[in-house]
Amino acid sequence: MNRKRTAILISGRGSNMTALIEAARDARYPAEIALVLSNRPDAAGLQRAAEAGIATAIVDHKAYGKDRAAFEHALQEVLTAHRIELVCLAGFMRILTAWFVAQWPERMLNIHPALLPAFKGLDTHRRALEAGVREHGATVHFVVPEMDSGPIIARARVPVLPDDTEDALAARVLAMEHRIYPLALKLVASGRVRVSDGRCVIAGPCEDEDALFLPGLIKKPR
Repeated sequence: MNRKRTAILISGRGSNMTALIEAARDARYPAEIALVLSNRPDAAGLQRAAEAGIATAIVDHKAYGKDRAAFEHALQEVLTAHRIELVCLAGFMRILTAWFVAQWPERMLNIHPALLPAFKGLDTHRRALEAGVREHGATVHFVVPEMDSGPIIARARVPVLPDDTEDALAARVLAMEHRIYPLALKLVASGRVRVSDGRCVIAGPCEDEDALFLPGLIKKPR
């Protein structure tokens, strides 16, 4: 099996990074985590990745000042040098330009702690509680130039409880993030996801439990 060489971009502790690394330990998983790259030299996830035997790299955005183009060209050079085929953003706290996104059409994934298109941007759990919604969750999507707007690959819902705090809600959502991100990467790396009219369509067999998270799943008749 030709496992897709995948890079994870982080800025912090790399919670979702760890979930992806654990999934990729299985030799049958179609993606290999070949690189963890951070824009922050002090990102805790770098040490976690190194302990897991994964190559790490740093492209410190501060070294480029306000020159976003130079920063992103440096990112691209590192990804190219490591022969990366897929990119997963996992708490990568930099807004990417259209140029960089264009280098990875339908090959760069992001996870967002909300049920997109609701609550794009930051502070999603606080905003969900303030809005009084009954459901919240997480979404994995392809990255497009507009923030948090790409075609949705997988999505998980959690109920918002009457006595929820921001931290309690965030913890339940994070548990779901750790389930759907490895699933989404698996589907993309195995070539089962295509984009049609701005929506992801997912073909092939799928576990019943996984199907709960896949809005674009084509279900075969029984």
